[in-house]
Formats: sequence, C-alpha cells, structure tokens
Amino acid sequence: MVDKLTKSQRSYNMSRIRSRDTSIEVKLKPLMKSLGFTYHTTIYGHPDFANKKQKIAVFVDGCFWHGCKKHYKTPKSNVTFWKTKIAANIKRDRIVNNRLKKEGWRVIRVWEHKIRSNLNK
Repeated sequence: MVDKLTKSQRSYNMSRIRSRDTSIEVKLKPLMKSLGFTYHTTIYGHPDFANKKQKIAVFVDGCFWHGCKKHYKTPKSNVTFWKTKIAANIKRDRIVNNRLKKEGWRVIRVWEHKIRSNLNK
C-alpha cells in the first residue's frame, strides 16, 4: 500500500513523536516520584524512571515501538523498514536489560497497555 502522505509530510509527522515526556510518563510521574523514582535519568538504557538507591530501573514500553505481541501491527507501507526497526528495538531492550542486571540493577518493563488499563489503580 502506498503512503497517502508525501515524504516530507510523513517525515514531519514522525518527527513529532516524542521519546520523552509521553502522555503515559507524564501521568505516572507524580506516583513514581512519591515512590522515590526520578524521571529521565542518565542511567544506561535511559530508563523512564529509576531509583538509584535501590537500583531499580523502570521502562514503560510503548506497544508499537517495542513490538507488543498483543497490540503491535506492522504498518502496511514500508514493511521491511518497520520489521527491521521493531526487531532492533526488541534486541536493544534485551541488551539493556542484560547490562543493567549485570551491574546489579533490577529491571522492570511495563507495557503501555497495562498502564492505560490500570491507570486509576
């Protein structure tokens, strides 16, 4: 299927997608702060929240960007690019997990859909 947007329009749209301060992260920030977690730390792998004293790193993984088996759907255009991109993200997540664990960190990864469905809890 051909993209309905021009290359420059698609590029602009993609540039607007944030990797920081996503709506989920902003909603979680007060709760995580009250639990002793900092926001956007400089720890390897850039966890969304971390507690340096307890060495806990929390990642909030978006269903699309991290290939959620329940919700990820490959876009109909540029299929090869997206399959490669998502596979690389998943591989990078494993590398980050392994390195942090070797450094004594406890790594917690939470799917975006789990948070959205339980946000009030």
